[in-house]
Amino acid sequence: MAESEFREANYDDRGKRRGNLKKDMEELLEKMENLTVRAACVVYDCTAIWTNPDLTNAMQHLEDAFLRCKEQMEKKGQEVLME
Repeated sequence: MAESEFREANYDDRGKRRGNLKKDMEELLEKMENLTVRAACVVYDCTAIWTNPDLTNAMQHLEDAFLRCKEQMEKKGQEVLME
C-alpha cells in the first residue's frame, strides 16, 4: 500500500515538473521571439540610415516638431484647466 502511494506521489511530481518545464519553455520562446523582432527592427533602422543619410536629419526634424507640438498641447491643456 505504501509503495502504491509512493508511485502516485512520484507520478504527480513528474507531471507538475513537466507542466512547469513546458510553461518555462513557452516563456523563453516568447522572450526569444521578442528579442528577434527587436533585433530585426534595429538592423532595418541601421540599414535605412546607412543607405539614406538624410533620413537621420529628417527623423530629428520630426522628433523636434513632435516635441514642440506636445509642449503646445500641454500649455493649451493647462490654459483650459485654468478657465
